[in-house]
Amino acid sequence: MYINLNRCGKQREVWGNYIKNDQTGEILMWDRIKHKFEKYPARMAVARKIVELGLRVSEKGKIYCGNVEISDVALARSSGVDRRTIKATVDVILHDKQLSDIFQNIYPAGALLKNIAQNLGFGVVEIEAHAGNPGILAKSTELIAQEDISIRQAHAGDPELEEHPRLTIITEKQVKGELINEFLKIPGVKRVSIY
Repeated sequence: MYINLNRCGKQREVWGNYIKNDQTGEILMWDRIKHKFEKYPARMAVARKIVELGLRVSEKGKIYCGNVEISDVALARSSGVDRRTIKATVDVILHDKQLSDIFQNIYPAGALLKNIAQNLGFGVVEIEAHAGNPGILAKSTELIAQEDISIRQAHAGDPELEEHPRLTIITEKQVKGELINEFLKIPGVKRVSIY
């Protein structure tokens, strides 16, 4: 995940055909991808779906989730495009060194336990925050650690993929509801749910 500096009110400089982060000098992943697909919204939708699901494009043009091959038809259906768009997107990726370096090295992060946390006896803290505020994960986990509760999993939504990105923290046991006010004191936090 990266911070979209435009949403933070920071400046970014144009470097060649890409936009450079003014703090680190790095070219941001989504800006690279958007530049390559800006004239083809359907292909951009496919690229976003690949990243969202943690899929990988192999050197031979096959799409994988870990080591499981994903059919073009299944990906097309979930992206709302036809199969030819999948093939065209993969061709663009494979013929561009920067894109192939990105898409050939994506791997899924694993199962998100949020929907089954209660079945497993775990707790969930869900935090909606303004994109780009630093320290939200660190301060949230510090609050949980002060309650002597272990964290099983943390997942931060990407502001480029989600309209309302959330930080989801799965805890070994349920966090007390009284901590909601403490979470809301963290700069940038808009909403908190504990269950």
